[in-house]
Amino acid sequence: MNREQASSIAHTGHPIKSPLDDDSVNRLLECGLPRDAQRVLDLGCGTAEWLLRALAMRPTLHAEGVDVSEIALTQARQAASRLEVDGRLVLHHQQAADFVSAQPFDLVISVGASHASGGLLPTLAAARKHLAPGGSVLIGESFWDRPPSPETVEMFGDLDDLATTVDRVVADGWTPVHGHVSTRSELDAYEWACWGSLASWALDHPADPVGAQALETAHAARSQWLHGYRDSFGFLSLVLRPTPDTTGR
Repeated sequence: MNREQASSIAHTGHPIKSPLDDDSVNRLLECGLPRDAQRVLDLGCGTAEWLLRALAMRPTLHAEGVDVSEIALTQARQAASRLEVDGRLVLHHQQAADFVSAQPFDLVISVGASHASGGLLPTLAAARKHLAPGGSVLIGESFWDRPPSPETVEMFGDLDDLATTVDRVVADGWTPVHGHVSTRSELDAYEWACWGSLASWALDHPADPVGAQALETAHAARSQWLHGYRDSFGFLSLVLRPTPDTTGR
């Protein structure tokens, strides 16, 4: 079972691929979308769940998403058709860093997808290029809630703590106008939903050649979470606007 297939199955019960509940998602979108917003972009949109929810909230909104996964984009198109918002959604199968648009966007989203642009600050740089005057950026980024074990660092890479993450964003020329740190309940619910979905799929498909592998993946991931990164991992979502240049340059 490849990583993309495992991820698709794991997120069946939690289509927002980040530790956020429905209330948090809706609040972040409400804070990020200007009242007169017309265009929203998601860099690394996956199945476009953020865009689908934004389109449902704002009947005049136009949305575009960029992702390298054709499987995820196909699922997004199917969902948009079911929700009857496909006429307001355009999806691009390409690298987020290569995306070019003739028109700017009132909200640019990249939640849990900074790897698509090479990290937090490169993601913000990419978002800035697409942002309309008065627009906002919605990002979601992992951080260390407490010092991690060497094994956890090896698994997740070089993250910062919460304060350092925010300091880096501010130093890069952004002003946070809304923030949300995922609760323990959101973090736990996300993990249980993901690995539970994968395990359930494996148990429901005993004859599938990759069923045993899927179950092994679910067990291993759950063990890593419970015995490794659960107590050290956090997730921050921020709505940002560019900080005005007050130097007169």
